[in-house]
Amino acid sequence: MKIEINDTLKEILEWVYCIIIAVVLALLVRYYIGTPTVVKQPSMYPTLKPDQRLILNRWVRTANKTPKRGDIITFEAPSETFVPSDEADMKNPVAIYDNEPKGIFNKFVYYTLEIGKTSYIKRVIGLPGEHIEISDGYVYVNDRKLEEKYLQPGVVTDGGPFTDFVVPEGYVFAMGDNRPQSTDCRRFGCIPLEKIESTVFIRFWPLNLFGKV
Repeated sequence: MKIEINDTLKEILEWVYCIIIAVVLALLVRYYIGTPTVVKQPSMYPTLKPDQRLILNRWVRTANKTPKRGDIITFEAPSETFVPSDEADMKNPVAIYDNEPKGIFNKFVYYTLEIGKTSYIKRVIGLPGEHIEISDGYVYVNDRKLEEKYLQPGVVTDGGPFTDFVVPEGYVFAMGDNRPQSTDCRRFGCIPLEKIESTVFIRFWPLNLFGKV
């Protein structure tokens, strides 16, 4: 009987170890390499629609790379999603993040498990050091009109508090393709590179749209 109990306990411990290792590996892959997600809002319409399934590439964060113009990224939502026009600082047009969780456990839950965390998905428009101007319904980068073939015909880009500024070093300016229904950098300022979580890699659902976005 004693041998049977020891064998049973050993088997249970082996399963516990396997489960722990599997969970750790899954978290590492999810945080550093890639993870699936579901589109929940219409801000990237018509490029992305609600309920479509995507694979996100986390390597942009792991390798600390600056995304390219046109990349679709996900990033942590700012703590203030709208800055009043009279409070917008054109000399420092950056989003405000003051909801940093306290303690190792809370940071693990927030950043790794992403519980209680809100993320946005937008397209990179302006890169560090570039002059961005939104005027007469169009976007200008370094005084040149940006061609945006991904927008629906007739869509114009309305301004916001941040419409004429230089993107600071270490930041990007991003907007949704569905400009009238997108809360983005026009409203809250540029996103720091360290808050970028991923780039969109592949759409895997619906199957008829499977492929690189």
